[in-house]
Amino acid sequence: MESVSPIISSSSNKTLLLTLEEWNGSSPTKLSKTFTIKASSSSFSIQRSGARFTHVWRRFLQAFVPEGFPSSVTPDYVPFQIWDLLQGLSTYIRTMLSTQALLSAIGVGEKSATVIGATFQWFLRDLTGMLGGILFTFYQGSNLDSNAKMWRLVADLMNDLGMLMDLISPLFPSAFVFIVCLGSISRSFTGVASGATRAALTQHFALQDNAADISAKEGSQETVATMIGMALGMLVARITIGHPLAIWFSFLSLTLFHMYANYRAVRCLALNSLNPERSSILLQHFTETGQDLDHLFSFL
Repeated sequence: MESVSPIISSSSNKTLLLTLEEWNGSSPTKLSKTFTIKASSSSFSIQRSGARFTHVWRRFLQAFVPEGFPSSVTPDYVPFQIWDLLQGLSTYIRTMLSTQALLSAIGVGEKSATVIGATFQWFLRDLTGMLGGILFTFYQGSNLDSNAKMWRLVADLMNDLGMLMDLISPLFPSAFVFIVCLGSISRSFTGVASGATRAALTQHFALQDNAADISAKEGSQETVATMIGMALGMLVARITIGHPLAIWFSFLSLTLFHMYANYRAVRCLALNSLNPERSSILLQHFTETGQDLDHLFSFL
């Protein structure tokens, strides 16, 4: 919201003074002056307020944080997002390494490779992944909401396994199709579980019925993390190309960090919905301490 307010006044010596002010803010109650223009018959001046930088920074943040932040989200939103973005960065870097290995395995850059052969192998890989996602949804779809923390960890572990399959596929040419299909199935579980648990967590973070806004801003954060991760991944892939030990060291190190970041992310969550596991923890803690349930929710 921007407002420009002209003020005209006259001094004792009859000199006409014109003052033009610009105010910026998200609402009429949150306005700050960004600059002032003063003009008279004998002078002209522009004064910029230090609040202008604050306004620009605030407008920039609006693309990445929900409206009304931080009061519009739960206290665990920020630490979770930090660890989530860090684990995302490690994933995108490793994706470049595993994709490089996968393309090498299907014959990219080799004269003996055929287009139809590579296309068929890629088709089988995608097809098995789609079927795996459907089967996983059929068996576990209704269980994802109540166990968001567990399935979030499972999803990322399955993603790690899928990328590992892609990375080792060049080592076993005779079993290449089988290995990449297993990796695709593993990643399909990740897609279903992470998407469903993310929806449940978004509802948890929303304090002002702003789940859609939180989801949109999370998409912006993810886009930035993706671009940074892909750039770093290309750099790592270029540095390690032709050095198998360096590739494996980079991949395994990033995988360990990815697992740690995911663990820290779910540890940040303070969910206030009950499932069998949390109910059991609450009842056990209640019998031991006798504390009321409102206090016990913070124990989770």
